[in-house]
Amino acid sequence: MDLGLRDATAVVVGGGRGMGLATAHCFAEDGARVAVVGRNQASLDGAAAQLRERGSPDAFGVLADTTDDAQVREAFSALSDHWGGKLNILVNAVGPSVRGTFDELDDADWREAVDEGAMGMVRCVRAALPLLRAADWARIVNFSAHSTQRQSEILPAYTAAKAMVTSVSKNLSLFLARDEILVNVVSPGSIASEALVGWANSVGVDGGDPYELMAAIDEHFGHPAHIPRAGLPTEIGPVVAFLASRRNSYMTGANVNVDGGSDFT
Repeated sequence: MDLGLRDATAVVVGGGRGMGLATAHCFAEDGARVAVVGRNQASLDGAAAQLRERGSPDAFGVLADTTDDAQVREAFSALSDHWGGKLNILVNAVGPSVRGTFDELDDADWREAVDEGAMGMVRCVRAALPLLRAADWARIVNFSAHSTQRQSEILPAYTAAKAMVTSVSKNLSLFLARDEILVNVVSPGSIASEALVGWANSVGVDGGDPYELMAAIDEHFGHPAHIPRAGLPTEIGPVVAFLASRRNSYMTGANVNVDGGSDFT
């Protein structure tokens, strides 16, 4: 399916690896001009090289820490200069790294989770809005998580931050409807990310096998999916790409689960 992305401008925050990079690949393969934002220069350089090979000849990376508002504003100023002040697509794929049960977390942990996992998205949308409003059409897709619907004891702060992403995105879908800027959320389930694979390996499971990975998730967290394997980052990218495309012309304010059937609420 042609998503109508040829020559569209797209930025993926957190696009240097994982699900963000898989999403950026989809944009490049459909002919979009793609930039990735992150705080690891080597990851950004590697991602940009992959994107150029996949159909985005001027793909590039922008170094920025989304917990620093000045860096975020500087990054989007650079994107504005590069693309003539217009942006069609903003994807926020950054998540917090905080883990621990409720009684293990102190105030600093909670602040870190919200700053990384939710306020970074807020800063990026705020900086991008003038560019999105200047474009002929625009879409925002934010990453939440299925753990907002199926709780885990070791993810209270992570889940709280992602719930904020979902709530703010819903409000943005209302606020930006007058501009016909569509805002949606994707909530991945148990996806074979670097972090999840690394955890599996640490407990003696082959994290590279999505079936063994899901069995470990079921054993340790009680969160199986109807499909008996973990998902792959490449199975998230196409969903985000559709929501961010011109083909999606009337869907806004939605939270789309991509979780192997583990939750239908």
